[in-house]
Amino acid sequence: MLDYLIRVAIIAVVLLIAVMVVPGVEIPTELWQLGAVALIFGVVNAYLRPIAKLLSLPLTLVGLGIIGLVINTGLVLLVAFVSGELELGFSLAGWPPGDFDVDVLMAAFLTALLVSLVSTVLGLVRTLTPGM
Repeated sequence: MLDYLIRVAIIAVVLLIAVMVVPGVEIPTELWQLGAVALIFGVVNAYLRPIAKLLSLPLTLVGLGIIGLVINTGLVLLVAFVSGELELGFSLAGWPPGDFDVDVLMAAFLTALLVSLVSTVLGLVRTLTPGM
């Protein structure tokens, strides 16, 4: 449970970084809303990501892993959609409820790339650091 809470906190920090780095990403200003978005992102990553990765395994082998970024982009879009439905304030280039266009896809892709990079680095730190 502590491991999951640490991951949710890391996701919240990554989302804050995404607001500063990626144009078009907006997160809620309330702390509880940011925590709720990070919790939704953690649930999506914990349960839907492994299923999507398993189902796309043949494409991943052919595409040399680039499908993983496509899956992560789709999961970021899903989190934005759920956040929009729950009125939590996480949006990508004004979507949802605005128009779905290339700016939304680029914001989702760059956010997914940032989350992947930070997750990889933190995963390496956790395996190299004894006791973590």
